[in-house]
Amino acid sequence: MEVAANCSLRVKRPLLDPRFEGYKLSLEPLPCYQLELDAAVAEVKLRDDQYTLEHMNAFGMYNYLHCDSWYQDSVYYIDNLGRIMNLTVMLDTALGKPREVFRLPADLTAYDNRLCASIHFTCSTWVTLSDGTGRLYLIETGERGNNDSEKWEIMFNEELGDPFIIIHSVSLLKAEEHSVTTLLLRIEKEELNLKGSGFYVSLEWVTISKKNKDSKKYEIIKRDILRGKSVPHYAAIEPEGTGLMIVSYKSFNFVHVGQNLEENKDDNTAEKIKEPLYYWQQTEDDVTVTMRLPVDSTKEDVQVWYLPDQISIVLKDQQFLEGKLYSPIDHESSTWIIKENNSLEISLIKKNEGLTWPELVVGDKQGEFIRDSAQCAAIAERLMHLTSEELNPNPDKEKPPCNAQELEECDIFFEESSSLCRFDGSTLKTTHVVNLGSNQYLFSVTVDPKEMPCFCLRHDVDALLWQPHSSKQDDMWEHIATFNALGYVQASKRDKKFFACAPNYSYAALCECLRRVFIYRQPTPMSTVLYNRKEGRQVGQVAKQQVASLETNDPILGFQATNERLFVLTTKNLFLIKVNTEN
Repeated sequence: MEVAANCSLRVKRPLLDPRFEGYKLSLEPLPCYQLELDAAVAEVKLRDDQYTLEHMNAFGMYNYLHCDSWYQDSVYYIDNLGRIMNLTVMLDTALGKPREVFRLPADLTAYDNRLCASIHFTCSTWVTLSDGTGRLYLIETGERGNNDSEKWEIMFNEELGDPFIIIHSVSLLKAEEHSVTTLLLRIEKEELNLKGSGFYVSLEWVTISKKNKDSKKYEIIKRDILRGKSVPHYAAIEPEGTGLMIVSYKSFNFVHVGQNLEENKDDNTAEKIKEPLYYWQQTEDDVTVTMRLPVDSTKEDVQVWYLPDQISIVLKDQQFLEGKLYSPIDHESSTWIIKENNSLEISLIKKNEGLTWPELVVGDKQGEFIRDSAQCAAIAERLMHLTSEELNPNPDKEKPPCNAQELEECDIFFEESSSLCRFDGSTLKTTHVVNLGSNQYLFSVTVDPKEMPCFCLRHDVDALLWQPHSSKQDDMWEHIATFNALGYVQASKRDKKFFACAPNYSYAALCECLRRVFIYRQPTPMSTVLYNRKEGRQVGQVAKQQVASLETNDPILGFQATNERLFVLTTKNLFLIKVNTEN
C-alpha cells in the first residue's frame, strides 16, 4: 500500500511583519450604491429534516452571489423566477439594473426537495449550472464580457440523482477533445444506523466530454465519488484535471459508484458498524447479561455453563462467549432464560456484594455496559463535594482556579484539526497530506482564474493566503500574501457570515449576518508624519479599518470582493461598496 507524503506549508518570512501595530479605525465615508432587484433572490431555507451542522455549513451559509473571476467586477445571482441575473460594473455613477442572461427551463417552485441553485464559471466561455433539483447543465456562453458574442446555450443537461450544489469546475482541451470536469456536493442519509448525525457528505467528481470536434453531443465519461463525515472547507480540481485538493476536518476517501459505506475500510468503519455481542448491567448484588438470539432459536440451541469465576455460552454448537469473569459468582444460584423478544438473559449473583465490575469478562471488548439512572444519580451524589455552583467560591485562595471567562474568543483555538489532502485523479489515492493543526481555515479566493482558488489560513495572529500549484510536486502550496493580525481580529467577530479579500490582496473584508461590513486594508505609506508615543519613533505606514453599515434589515445572502468594489446581496437588494476610491 502506497503511503501519502506528509508535507508542510512553507511560510515566506519576508511576507510577515513582526512590527505590525494594528488597524486604525478610519471614519472616511465609503461610497455605497443600492440597487433594488426586480425579483427576490431564490433563497432555499433548510427543511426540518436538514438539521445537522453539515447541512448548515453546506446550505444554510450558502453564498448566493457568484463572482465571475474571468471578468472583473461582474457578479451573478439567481432569482425566484429562475433567471440568472448579471451585473457588470464599469462606472459606479452609471449603474444599470441587473440583466437577465439565462432562464432555467424548469419551474423550481414545483420541487419540494430542492437545494439552492448554484453556478460556477468554468472558463471565459463555459459555465456549469445546477438548478438544485439534481440536474446538471453545461452551458456555452460565448465571450461573456462582449454583449455581441454572449449567448447562453445548453450543451448538456442530465439528471444525476439526489440534489447537489456545484463546488468547482474546470474546462479541459486535450487533442481537440473538449471536456468539463466538475465537483458536486451532496449530504446524504446514512444507509446504516451508525453513531453520529446519521448523514454523510458525498463529493461526486464528474467529467463530461465531447469526443471530437465534429460531434455536438456531450456525454459523461467518468464519475467518481468521495465520502466523508464533514463538509469540506475547500475543494478544487487541478487546472489539468489530474487531481483534486480538499481541506476538511474529517478525511475523505474514494468509493466506487454504488459501493456501500461499510465497504470503505478507512477510519475503522467496520468497527463502528459492528453491534455489541452482548449488553450488561449490574447492581450491588448481581450482574445481568442480555444477548440477541438468531430468529427461531429454542432452549435446546442454547447452552450456558457457570463456574465460580468462569462463564461459557454456546449457541447451536458455536461458541459465543467464554472467559474468566471479573469477580467470583455464586454459580449455583445464577440462572438464565429466553425471553419473548428472542433474547437470552443471564443473571449472575455476585460473591463480593457491593463490588463494582469494570468489565464482565476479563479482556473482552465485545459487550457494552449500560448504566441505569439510579446509579448515575448515586455517583453524582458521591462527587458532589468536589463541585460548586459558584465559579470561584474562594477568591482569596492562594492559587485561584483559571477563569475561562477572562479569555477572549479569539484566544481560543479549536481542538479539531483539519487536513489538506491532494488526491490523484487516475489512481484515486491520496498523494500529499498536510496536517493544518491550529491553522484555522478562513476563506478562499480566486486570484488567477487559470489557477486553482487560493485558500486563507490563520497562522498565529495573522491570516496567510496560499496558492496551490499542482505542477510543483515538491512545493505545491505557495505563500503569496499576508493579512496582518487578521486571524486574531476576525475571531472576535461573533456574528460574521462571509469572509473575502481582493484578488490583488489590497484588502480583506468580512460581513455579519445583518448590515455591517468590515474592511481591513493593507498598510500604506503616510502622507503626514506620525510618531509612536510609546517608542518615540516615526510611523511610516498605517493599516486602516473601515466599517460600512447597509440601509436594510434583510439578512445578507451573498458577499463578493473585487479589487475595486465589495458586492453585498440581500433578498431584495444588491449593494455596491466602492473600496478603491483613488480611481
